[in-house]
Order: sequence, then structure tokens, then C-alpha cells
Amino acid sequence: MTSDDVLRFRSAGAGDAAAVAGLHADSWRRHYRGAFTDAFLDGDVVGFQLVRWTGRLSEPDPRDRTIVAESGGEIVGLAHTRLGDDPAWGALLDNLHVAHGLKRSGVGTRLLALTAQEVLDATPGSGLYLWVLEQNTAAQAFYAARGGQCVETTFAGAPGGNPARLNGRPRCLRIAWPDPSALLAAE
Repeated sequence: MTSDDVLRFRSAGAGDAAAVAGLHADSWRRHYRGAFTDAFLDGDVVGFQLVRWTGRLSEPDPRDRTIVAESGGEIVGLAHTRLGDDPAWGALLDNLHVAHGLKRSGVGTRLLALTAQEVLDATPGSGLYLWVLEQNTAAQAFYAARGGQCVETTFAGAPGGNPARLNGRPRCLRIAWPDPSALLAAE
């Protein structure tokens, strides 16, 4: 991102599906190798994500919120949240991805804060949580630095429900913020 590029955040629309799918697939290829098979990651992971994001953004569920970050006309970050996902933990931050070259630039922190505000506005009193692969220690450190607490560990689900896309039985951690307003101060 150059000094001429303005970082802008907005709700995602149907026309963003391809760019969001590409960003999501790139993130998986960089961070999920070892948990997901190389055949899946090196194969049509973009096509897999495109189907998911086309559906999500073309016919959005009223409980879903998808925020994208743009710079220079390109989508460089995304946060997708499902309000009221879990009666105990609250809203699920199902996806948070930032373009590789913009890691540590504040995009992820801002997306988390905007997500927290969406949750607080729509469902006051709700918590916020996410799942992160155990091997993704950089993401875990990012969430911990923003007050997220690991409250549970379990086995990761297979992408698209297809166990052939997994390497063994990767584990994932539930990271939670019982009070998402803590993320507003981290901004």
C-alpha cells in the first residue's frame, strides 16, 4: 500500500465474491498448509472459495455481516461474522483475512473493531468468538494481543465436509471475547 492508497472499509456485496474468494484462498494456502492437504490447497481452492462466497454475498443471511477493506481499488482484507451463532459464546467471526503484504499494518485490528461494533449494535450483550487452527501461531498471538482468550480446543472440521482435504486430525482453538467492546479500545 502506498501513501496515495486510501484504506476504506465497507460492507461486501455480490460483486466482491471473486476478490474475496481469491484473498481467502491465498490466506489458506499460506497458513493452512499441513492441516489441509497440498492437493486441495494447490488445486481448486479458489473455486471452492468462489462457490462459498458467491452464495454468501449473493443471498446473504440476515445474521451475516461481511466487511471488506479496500486499498487502491483492491480488496485487501475481510471479516465475516454470523450474529447469534452460539447461545453461550455469541457471534462467530468465521473469517478474518488480510492480504499477506499488509500484515501488521493495522488492517486486521480495524476489521476486528468494526466487527465488534457490528455485534454490539445488532446484538447488545453478545460475546464474540472464532476458531483458529492450532498451527497458526501468528494468528493466535494477534488475537491474544487483542484480549482474546483460548477457551476450548477441538478437532478442525474438513473443508466442505470432505475429510480427504485434511492432513490427519488438525486441532483448532476457540478464541473468545465475552465483551467485544474490548476490541474497540484496541483500535
